[in-house]
Amino acid sequence: MNKNELKKAIEIVNSEIKKAGISRRDAFKLAGLGGAAYLAGGSQAQAATIAKASSEAKGKIVIVGGGLAGVSTAARLMSALKDADITIIEPNPKSVSYQPGATLVASGVYKSKNELLYETKDYMPKGVKWIQDKAVDFNPEANKLILSSKEVIDYDYLIVAAGITLDYGVIKGLEEVGDAYSVGDASKILKAFGDSGVTTVYNIDSSAHMWEQTQKFIEKAKKDKVKAVFTAPNTAIKCGGAPKKVMYLLNSRLNEAKARANATLTYYDDGGKLFGVKEYADAIEKQFIARDMKWNFNHNLIAVDISKKIATFDKHWEEQGEYDEELKEYDKIKKHLNVEVPFDFLHITPPQKAPDEIGNSAIGSAKGWVPVNKETLQHVKYKNIFSIGDIAAVPMGKTGGSVRKQYKVLVDNLILVMEGKEPTEKYGGYTVCPLITDIGKVMLAEFDWSAKPTPSFPLDPVQERWIWWLMKVYLLKPMTMYGMLSGKA
Repeated sequence: MNKNELKKAIEIVNSEIKKAGISRRDAFKLAGLGGAAYLAGGSQAQAATIAKASSEAKGKIVIVGGGLAGVSTAARLMSALKDADITIIEPNPKSVSYQPGATLVASGVYKSKNELLYETKDYMPKGVKWIQDKAVDFNPEANKLILSSKEVIDYDYLIVAAGITLDYGVIKGLEEVGDAYSVGDASKILKAFGDSGVTTVYNIDSSAHMWEQTQKFIEKAKKDKVKAVFTAPNTAIKCGGAPKKVMYLLNSRLNEAKARANATLTYYDDGGKLFGVKEYADAIEKQFIARDMKWNFNHNLIAVDISKKIATFDKHWEEQGEYDEELKEYDKIKKHLNVEVPFDFLHITPPQKAPDEIGNSAIGSAKGWVPVNKETLQHVKYKNIFSIGDIAAVPMGKTGGSVRKQYKVLVDNLILVMEGKEPTEKYGGYTVCPLITDIGKVMLAEFDWSAKPTPSFPLDPVQERWIWWLMKVYLLKPMTMYGMLSGKA
């Protein structure tokens, strides 16, 4: 991945715009995009800002996690500190450039999973020490951690950017899969799923497997009545829109094959909303109705019988109990019912958690995530520890778009702490979810902790747009690689 890929992406977008019979200027004016500076991630202006802000602060910085969040943070620190001492601890030799692209692999838009992978070493910032190992124990009182090799690493400042674990093991029938990750060995997932129609987009290899299963499902739908089921669990998840994106994309592929009439598509969500922001939830509901896609709330996937093709959900609800005279209110009684749902195609969004070695450690919390101040990203107990990305206990912040805002705040605040000052920069909860609603259409959902749309562009934020599709499919990946991993975007 290099500048040439960004150039190629822009050329593709220009070609698509030309096919549509409009000028590039008009297209990006329509989208509210700022032209070349935007496409390059604003790198020149921001690089100049970083150069002016160089700090004399000293200290050994250790970053646990060498994915997008960890490498972007390291790159920005290298630019901001005059004499940086940074170590990244990351076991994987490969990383994923653009995790939202997994949905595009799973739907056949991207032709190969290799479009999303890159060698970790190729984007390790110059001057950063990389230890290809895993941190397995933490002693924050002594400012030390232990690697799987038993080596002890000390630090002055620690940044936790280790991502999340896919917790398949809590689903009955998938115990043999246990914990899995977005990148790396997916053999247990693929062995368990086999040729059953069970799929998941949450691993790069399994997203390629999903496209294979999708094509077989479509062939069945051309001949017989079939059922596709999509799940969302009872935990926080990365990219909360993904369980719906894959449903939209299957709907689109079925329409292309003229097989949609034979397929029932149903979404089962443990929560009670189609989206956390009302305006987007209302828009999605209308889109579901228009596409004849069904949904059920308060259903959590608890078991899968792969051989019989039955998914079991815990359907839960509250009923009114006895009246409490002291509180002057009725008790709430939670009820449960196991519901068995047959399927021909099942997309599982696995429950997700912090890696156990972190979530259960002294720097973790009762809920597993790393507890930080949601604005400063500083650990609530240990002031020389920060956390970023999926593993941080930050509401609504488990997307690449969130990290793009977070890592700048974290770097500025860490430098302030290194200089003996209090952190003052604040992350406002910005999250962006380019929600694919069709092949060629995306609704760009942007919001923050206000739980209201916060559009970056002067357009109706709930409108599905072709221009956002071009941005998601062609531009965001090279912008991520060229911009964020250099610490500039």
